[in-house]
Formats: sequence, C-alpha cells, structure tokens
Amino acid sequence: MAQFTKKAIVEAFLELLNEKPLDKITVKEIVDSCGINRNTFYYHFEDIRALLTFVIDGEVERVAAKNADVQSLEEGFIEAARFALSNKRAIYHIYNSVSREELERYLNSIAQEVVRRLAEGLSVTRDVPEPDRELIIDFYKCGLSGMVMAWVGEGMKADPEQMIRSLGALLKGSIASAMEKGRQRAGRKKQ
Repeated sequence: MAQFTKKAIVEAFLELLNEKPLDKITVKEIVDSCGINRNTFYYHFEDIRALLTFVIDGEVERVAAKNADVQSLEEGFIEAARFALSNKRAIYHIYNSVSREELERYLNSIAQEVVRRLAEGLSVTRDVPEPDRELIIDFYKCGLSGMVMAWVGEGMKADPEQMIRSLGALLKGSIASAMEKGRQRAGRKKQ
C-alpha cells in the first residue's frame, strides 16, 4: 500500500511539474490530485524538494540498472535523454527553478555512472592510479552533463539522440586513450 501511495504522489507531482513551474506547485495540489491527505504526503516526504530528490534518484537508479553493461557513452546517455524528452516541460521547470542543482546532480550522476562503467570495462583501467582514473571520469562526466544542461537551457530544441550519437562518434576511443596515457604515466613514475 505504501509503495502504491508513493507512486501516486510521484505521478501527481510529475503531472503538475509538466504543467507549471516547480516553485508554483503546492503540497495541497499534489494531495488533492492523488486523493490523499497532507499527513500521508508528509509520512512519505519531508517536503516537495525531498519528493524531487526521490524522483531524480529513482531515475538515476533506473538508468544505471538499464545500462549495467554499457558499451558506449551514447547508449547510457541516450536513455537519460529519453526521460528528459518524455518530461520536457518538467525538466524545463526544474531548470528554471531554485532547484536547478537537482537537475545538475541528476545529469552528473548519470554521466558519472555511464563513464565509470565504460572505463571499468577497459582492461587498461586497472593499471591506472586511482587519482588519474577519477580525474578522467570526472572530466568526461562534466563534459557530458554540461552539454545536456546547455541543451536544456537552449530550450531542448535540438535532437538529443543525434547530438549524443555525434559526440559519441567524435569521442570514440578517447576514454581508452586517456586511460592508456594514465597507465603509461604511472609506469614512468615507477621507474
């Protein structure tokens, strides 16, 4: 029953978020939409911001699980873009609210997970010192999430799948190359 109620709250919230800005949504509107009382809402969520965090964390988990054995940057990030496209107005409302950092956190989490899994699938990665490995992962994470934030900021007009596939083609092999350089650098330091 609790999961059903939580799901109803999330669905009502996303429906409202697709209609109006985040800072204009009230707990009253959410509870009225799903036919529960305020106490029930507060049993599940501290406030609307906690609800937003829950929705974003759930989406990060879903995308990560779907891309457990990611083979390319494109496939993992295209899945995240699909959520953005199916909730275009909601994403835009989050972007234009005081909770923009939640959207950035979502994109950073997805990008980091995709890049990390891709890097861990490379045989050379195990020979790269941890600080260098994390630096490479962070670099690609910031680039990918920054591009998507720019896409959202520009009104999400361009086709994200085409943009991501083009970027993937341009960057193909670059993570492996960076990891190889990290391995070589580590080898020089040992000598």
